[in-house]
Amino acid sequence: MDQLGYRDRNLPYGVGAGAVGSVAAFMNAVYAWMCVGLGVTGVVAMLVANAGAVPPMGPFMVLVLAEFGLVLVISRMINRLSAAAATGLFLLYAGLNGVTFSVIFLAYAHATIASAFIVTGGMFGATSLFGYVTKKDLSSMGRICFMALIGIILASIVNIFMANSTLYWLITYAGVAIFVGLTAYDTQKIKAIAYQTQGDQNTASKMAIVGSLVLYLDFINLFLLMLRIMGDRRR
Repeated sequence: MDQLGYRDRNLPYGVGAGAVGSVAAFMNAVYAWMCVGLGVTGVVAMLVANAGAVPPMGPFMVLVLAEFGLVLVISRMINRLSAAAATGLFLLYAGLNGVTFSVIFLAYAHATIASAFIVTGGMFGATSLFGYVTKKDLSSMGRICFMALIGIILASIVNIFMANSTLYWLITYAGVAIFVGLTAYDTQKIKAIAYQTQGDQNTASKMAIVGSLVLYLDFINLFLLMLRIMGDRRR
């Protein structure tokens, strides 16, 4: 989240009880909105799939571009947005993501989707808890994970043309490790922002939405990778 004007720094451990309470409230808001976003995505995806309204390739790509644009608006222009506007854009993004994810309900058995979601939830919860409680600075790990993420994105593009199954699985398992690391790193950074925004309710409300979006994306990517690993495709 460095683009928002916050830099890595040592977390202020040992602060007073009032500060801890406000940080806890901030983190509760982050996780609550993340869960709301996941719920919106899941419900929309199921409704679209059940209605047989999965978009064809052209509109599908338009939706993907729209989602990318919303992420940029929320993350890069957060200081210009009101808390209500940021919340609305986040929920809109979650809904659009549900439309694009509707293909999952056609490609995979519902039991597989549920199992992947449960496993992802367990992994995410444990990793995010570690990022929240650890006193070790995870900045170096975060930078390594980000560089590795760029690497697997490039490798995925190359493998579209190579169609190499070994590379496919290497990318998948490496992706799980990367997003596990990013979840811990992002949680620690969000906790730091919670301390930095104490006393500024408006900024805290907006940054909680940004934090929700970051963790939402970590969760979604972990879920998609676990779905690959556990995948029982219908066709």
